Amino acid sequence: MKKIRNHIMLAVGLLVASGCDSGFDEVNTSKTSPISLNPAYQLNQAIISTSSGGAAGGSTLIYDIGIVQQIISPNSGVLTGANFNQDNPDATQTLWQGYYRNVIRNTKDIINAVKDDPARANLYNMARILQAYAFMVLTDAYGDIPYTEAGMGYIEQNFFPSYDPQQLIYADIINELKTAGAALNPSGTIETADVLYGGDVTLWRKFANSLLLRAGMRLVKVDATQAQSIVSAIDVSDLILTNEENAVVRHDANYQNGIGVTLNGTEGANFYLTEPFVNHLKNNNDPRLSAIAVRYIGAKSGPEQTVDRASYDPDDQIGMPMGHNNTTITTVAADLGLASFYDFSQADRRRVTKQTAPHFLVTAAQTNLLLAEAHQRGWITEGDAADYYEAGIRAHMEQLGIVDAASAIDPADVDDYIDAHPYDGTLEQINTEYWIASFLNGPEAFANFRRSGYPTLAPNPYPGREIDGFIRRLTYPRSEISVNEENVNEAIARQGPNKLDTRVWWDVDI
Repeated sequence: MKKIRNHIMLAVGLLVASGCDSGFDEVNTSKTSPISLNPAYQLNQAIISTSSGGAAGGSTLIYDIGIVQQIISPNSGVLTGANFNQDNPDATQTLWQGYYRNVIRNTKDIINAVKDDPARANLYNMARILQAYAFMVLTDAYGDIPYTEAGMGYIEQNFFPSYDPQQLIYADIINELKTAGAALNPSGTIETADVLYGGDVTLWRKFANSLLLRAGMRLVKVDATQAQSIVSAIDVSDLILTNEENAVVRHDANYQNGIGVTLNGTEGANFYLTEPFVNHLKNNNDPRLSAIAVRYIGAKSGPEQTVDRASYDPDDQIGMPMGHNNTTITTVAADLGLASFYDFSQADRRRVTKQTAPHFLVTAAQTNLLLAEAHQRGWITEGDAADYYEAGIRAHMEQLGIVDAASAIDPADVDDYIDAHPYDGTLEQINTEYWIASFLNGPEAFANFRRSGYPTLAPNPYPGREIDGFIRRLTYPRSEISVNEENVNEAIARQGPNKLDTRVWWDVDI
């Protein structure tokens, strides 16, 4: 009897198990959660993540823009960086983390997913171009970085990537831009969901070629022959030459500008336009000063930086001198007759650094100025250096009106400025204009300053500085040093000490 009962229980158990298993997959599969993702949406996430260095108030604002002496803070702590020529690992890591986690991870995944799908060939090549842009920003900032094996954690479970030498990285970036740009096909699938250019392959090709021009010019000090070869082979008509073609990340209330978030938040009263930048614009009667700057006259604190105190008059603008902390700057402010350091000029957070301000990756202004230099060097024959120079200035002045209507510059003022500053045939003049045209694009302003040596700036004189001269690179993140130590140490042994004054490969001291 006991044996019969056991058999009955076993049979019932099997029936129950069979019943539970029947439809198990259907019952336990979500009807609302996606099981696949259109890689075009990943491209958009990568595009958005390129904005402002990938992190609000981090590497871009604390280092890049401060190194080129456009915006600085007198405060220490979390804001320590270019203001004191000191290393702040919490700030130097934000570009690295923002780009590897949000840009490279997505572009690598897209490339892996669609590389063998002819129907998504344009998306494949768009991802390659954006990835080349991101890697160029990263290697320009840090030097030797994970490149070949980067972003493969999800794909190949490679969590400890090796570091490639910058020279090899640049060679591959240049090849990627050449081949991916050329492979874009207007007869192929148009990726209309793309937020950068709406899938317009002609504009994506211009983006690729303009990056190629930038990459070629980056090599002028380390290999002028190669630089000339790259630049001279580019079709000038296939470049970003008008503001309508700019590579620009657009922001709204949901996807906000990183620098704008910082300067309209708790750090709004802590960053100021520098004396060298304000004085250059002021001394040259540059109409961009009134488009960029605001001074809250008489402000003694952040809360006193109110609209009723705001002045956009160029004559009222006073930049903050380099080399001071929030104690010594108080004395400087008093000597200048200011109410406090809150009385210095700022980038106007209600216009050019508002939260919804666009972020420009590559612009017509920058491209035209690089062409002016290339022509001056004799590397291209098409066009005229003076015309490119003028077009670059005009494009940037008009670009400010795109950022905010209240920053629009009267065309007559543009003409007056150009008439008063005709092209003089010097690389200094071209690259000083490039410095202005790259305002708020910290990584590019920093890179071109090291490449060209212009504008002529005095090193930060802060008494407690860790290095003399200028910062030449950002230091590797502590997280990399702790978890990927062997590969980091190999890169350091090859490149030089993990310090702010170690030069990257193309930044030759000549």
